[in-house]
Amino acid sequence: MQIGTTLPNLHLFQPQGVNFKCNAQTVKTISSTEMTKKHISNLDKFLQKTNPIDSSKPVIEQSSNRSIENRRKNLLEGLNLANIWPDEMRKAAEDMSPRHLNRLKRLLSSKSIEYSPRNNLANRWREYHGSNNWLGLLDPLDENLRRELVRYGEFIQSAYHCFHSDPATSADEVPPERHVALPDRSYKVTKSLYATSSIGLPKWVDDVAPDLGWMTQRSSWIGYVAVCDDRSEIQRMGRRDIVIALRGTATCLEWAENFRDLLVEQNDNDDDNDEGVVQSKVECGFLSLYKTGDHRVPSLAESIVNEVQRLIEKYKGEPLSITVTGHSLGAALSLLVADDLSTCVPNAPPVAVFSFGGPRVGNRGFTDRLNDNNVKVLRIVNNQDVITRVPGMFVSESLDKKLRESGAGRVLEMLDCRMPWAYSHVGTEFRVDTKMSPFLKPNADVACCHDLEAYLHLVDGFTASNCPFRPNAKRSLVRLLNEQRSNFKRLYTSKGKDLTINLDREHNFPRSSCLPSPSS
Repeated sequence: MQIGTTLPNLHLFQPQGVNFKCNAQTVKTISSTEMTKKHISNLDKFLQKTNPIDSSKPVIEQSSNRSIENRRKNLLEGLNLANIWPDEMRKAAEDMSPRHLNRLKRLLSSKSIEYSPRNNLANRWREYHGSNNWLGLLDPLDENLRRELVRYGEFIQSAYHCFHSDPATSADEVPPERHVALPDRSYKVTKSLYATSSIGLPKWVDDVAPDLGWMTQRSSWIGYVAVCDDRSEIQRMGRRDIVIALRGTATCLEWAENFRDLLVEQNDNDDDNDEGVVQSKVECGFLSLYKTGDHRVPSLAESIVNEVQRLIEKYKGEPLSITVTGHSLGAALSLLVADDLSTCVPNAPPVAVFSFGGPRVGNRGFTDRLNDNNVKVLRIVNNQDVITRVPGMFVSESLDKKLRESGAGRVLEMLDCRMPWAYSHVGTEFRVDTKMSPFLKPNADVACCHDLEAYLHLVDGFTASNCPFRPNAKRSLVRLLNEQRSNFKRLYTSKGKDLTINLDREHNFPRSSCLPSPSS
C-alpha cells in the first residue's frame, strides 16, 4: 500500500481521512516492516512539503474557506445560544473556568503577594506627590500612582496591627518605643505617636465594666514617624521620604471625641481680623485628640512637629518630602498634622496627604488655609462609605459647588461664618466603588465599605471610571476574605473556602498568621 500520487491540498485535508489507493502487487512484494518505513517516509515528506503557490487557485481557495466559515457561523446563529444560556450563566461559567480558578487560588494565597512594578520616579516624584494636584493621573489611574497609594495604605495597616498586638498603655509609666513591622524595609521607624483624649469616662464605668481595660484609656498608641533609609530606594524615588502613618478609631474615648462635631476656632489663627476672610475652624473632637497631652506622653502635635524638625535638620541639604497618610480618624488627624507642619516648621519640604475613608474635618476657612500653605491632599473615597459624608450638613460637594456658583453663594458664605456644622472637604478626590469589584457584594455593609483592606482592594483593581475592575489585579484576597466573608459573593466564598483549605494543607499556612483587617 502506498500513498497516491495525487495529494490533496492542505486546506482540504479533512478529519474524515485521506484517500489511499491500494496496489495488490506492492502489498505482496513489500514486507510489513518495509511498508511501515515507507509509510512514515512518505508521510514525513507530505507534512514537510510546501505546496507551490498557484496563482489560479487563491481566489477559489479563499472563497471555499469563506463558505465553510459562513456555514459554521450560520449554524451557531441558528442555535441562538444567547437565549438558551443567559448572561448570568455564561459569567458563572467563566468564573468557574480552570484559568479563573487558578487566578483565584493565586489571589487567595498569602504567599503570592505581588505588586505593580516599582518604576523609577526620580524625574516625576513631585508630580506623584501632588505638585499639580495629580492632574491627569487619576482617571485613568497611573500605574505608578496606584503602586504608591497601595504602599502608603499598607503603612497605615502596620499602624493598626502594631496597636492591636498590644493596645494597652500604662497609666503611670512613660511608654517605650514600639517595634513596628513595616511593609517596606527601606523605611525605619524613628518615633512612636500617642493621641490623648481631653475627656474621661466616669469612674462608675470601671466599676460596672472592669474588663474594658484599654478601651477606656485616655492615651493610646496611634501611629509612627518613619523615614526612608535605603540609598537605592532614595535614588528610585528621587528624594528621602518622611512618612507619618495614623490608624483609625479604636478606643471608647476616641469614639467619644469623634461625636464632638461642633466646629471650633484654631488657637493660632492669623486671619481673625482679616475682613471678608472665613475664619479657619475644625472639629472639636479631632482638635482635642491632636492637641491634648498628659504627664506621660506629649501631645500628638508636639511629638510630630519636634520629630519632623529633628529629621529635617539631620538630613539637611538632601531633597526631602513629607507624606502624611491615615484612615478614618487617622485621615482626619492627617490634615491637622499637615496644617501644623506647613505653618510651624520653617522651610518645610513639600507636604502631601494620602487619606483613606476620611471624614470632613473643617470649614471652608480651613480648606483655604491648607491651599494657601500649599498642602496637597488626595482623598481616596468609596462611593458607599458613609463616613466620608460626615460630619456636617448632608450636602454633596458637587451640589455645594453648584449652589455657590448660583445666586445662593452669598447666603452660603454667610452660613460658613455662623453655622457650627458648615463643613467642607479638602483637596483632590479619587473615587472608587464597591460595586466595581467582581468579588464583593454590591450591597456590602457599612463596615466593609469603610474597611481599609477593601479600600486597597478597590484601588488595586481601579483602571478608570468607565472601565471594569482590572483583570490583572495582583493584591491577595486572603485578609479581605477573612474579615469580610459575609460581604463576598457566594460563588467566591464557597470556592474560596475550598481553595484556602487546600492551600493550608499544601503550604501549612496558619490561620492566625493572617492579621485582622481594620474596619474603623
